[in-house]
Amino acid sequence: MRRRWLSLPTHLPGGRSTTIREAVLVDPVRSRDRTLRTLRQYYGASPHWSVLQENLAPVLDLFSATDRTAAVAELSTVALLRSVGWSGHVVHSSDLSARRDRSQRLADLAAAVSARTYLCGTGGMTYLDERPFRALGIGVTACRTPEDGIWSFSREVTALWTLMNGGWDTLARQLRLVRGGLS
Repeated sequence: MRRRWLSLPTHLPGGRSTTIREAVLVDPVRSRDRTLRTLRQYYGASPHWSVLQENLAPVLDLFSATDRTAAVAELSTVALLRSVGWSGHVVHSSDLSARRDRSQRLADLAAAVSARTYLCGTGGMTYLDERPFRALGIGVTACRTPEDGIWSFSREVTALWTLMNGGWDTLARQLRLVRGGLS
């Protein structure tokens, strides 16, 4: 299977210190067209394409309304999560009080939303300092998806691959199983 990044060319007005909310799309209309074209090329033949296209419609429309990378990233994430039954709400870190040190900031943000556990990707586990979390009574768990079944390629590619090959109901069911194993 050929792998390809689905990316949005983004300008960072303040260089590396630019926050995600300050990042802007280089060419929103071109990004929209390229995103749709890429998704259609890779997943258009899937029996689940029409559901993906329906869920992405508001995201694609947003490209015409804003040049903010964060807005597009947030809406696309929420659209996909809602399509598999997520009923949570988004909290922006910029609305919360947190210290600047990387691990301390994550611990402060987790505490601000009353998290009992911080799920950390396996890459992040290599540099995360767990002490600030322990000081706040928050556990740290490495987030590892299963290595077989519908997850076999998702670990390396994207949730979209899983959605287009296994379907929405299958992914929702599998996510509930993984979540159950973390509690």
